[in-house]
Amino acid sequence: MSELTLTVMRLGFLAVLWLFVIVAVQVIRSDLFGTRVTQRGARREAARPQQAARQQQQSAPPQQRGQQGGGRQRRNAPSKLVVSEGTLTGTTVALQGQTITLGRAHDSTIVLDDDYASSRHARIYPDRDGQWIVEDLGSTNGTYLDRSRLTTPTPIPLGAPIRIGKTVIELRK
Repeated sequence: MSELTLTVMRLGFLAVLWLFVIVAVQVIRSDLFGTRVTQRGARREAARPQQAARQQQQSAPPQQRGQQGGGRQRRNAPSKLVVSEGTLTGTTVALQGQTITLGRAHDSTIVLDDDYASSRHARIYPDRDGQWIVEDLGSTNGTYLDRSRLTTPTPIPLGAPIRIGKTVIELRK
């Protein structure tokens, strides 16, 4: 082997070794400090037109309100999802008829930084009757509604605790 080939192989091995060290340090850093949670400014800005439309609908006369909304709103229907236990205690998500995803994935509606949560753990969505349904998405540790493990999509009673790892979530008015 020529001297040039041997030098190139040594430098290549050194580069691969440094790459391994850098990746190992990044993994250790993410384990120590957790995942980085990014602000979702785009979602907040997208919600502003909906809030303006809702305020306009509330100020409309009663006979026009039913015509504008399109969706049925029951009298005792929940209006928010509240995190009552866990690292996100106090977090509130307004229920506006959209599906809410829960898990460790950065694109979830509620990002759970919990060792017992899967990346796509569960989802909460409205059915046609206006009732909210919770569904476990094949998580490893399960989703619990009122101390019973979910095996099928289940309607959520108002105020019933939904437990995912150390996090407890409730539907409230």
